[in-house]
Amino acid sequence: MPEVLILQHPLEVEHAKNSARLLHLSLLGSHTLTGEVFDEADAIAATQAPKYTVLLYPLTNHDPAPIADPALLQNPAQVRLVVLDATWRKSRKMLHGSPWLRNLPRLSLDEAPESLYVIRKAHRPGQLSTLEATCAALAQLEGNAEKYRALLDAFKGFVAQQQAQALNRQIISR
Repeated sequence: MPEVLILQHPLEVEHAKNSARLLHLSLLGSHTLTGEVFDEADAIAATQAPKYTVLLYPLTNHDPAPIADPALLQNPAQVRLVVLDATWRKSRKMLHGSPWLRNLPRLSLDEAPESLYVIRKAHRPGQLSTLEATCAALAQLEGNAEKYRALLDAFKGFVAQQQAQALNRQIISR
C-alpha cells in the first residue's frame, strides 16, 4: 500500500465535515500535517523511508509539474501519495506557497467517480472530498477498488449522519 501524507489547511481541522480526519484514522501508516505553507524537509521527515513522492492534484495546461512516471508507480509500496485537504481555492494557495509541492510529479485520477459528498458543494464534476479522491487514487495505484469499498461505505454513513444533523437543526430552528 502506498504511504499517504495528508497536508491539511488549518481551517479544515475543526470542520465538522472533515473527511481527512476519517481518512487518516482509517489508513494505517498515514500521516497528517497542518499548515498553509509546508517545508519539504519537515513533510518528508514526518513520513517513513524514502519513496517515490507524487502529488494527487489535477495538472493544468499551464502547470510546469511533471506527470507521475508510470514505471515508478508499478510498486505501490514504494510510493508516497501527497494529498492536499482544503477547499480548491485554499489548495491552490497551499500549492503555490510551497514550491517543492508545485514541482512534485502529479498523479491525476483516470476516472473520477461521482462524489458521495453531497453535504459540500462541488463546483465542477470530478471534484471529490479528500477521502474519496484518496481512495480513488489508492485503488488506481493498487488496481483494487474493492479494497477501499468498506471505507467508502463508512463515508456514506458519515455523510448521512451529517445530513440528518443538518435536518434536525433546521427543524429545531423553525
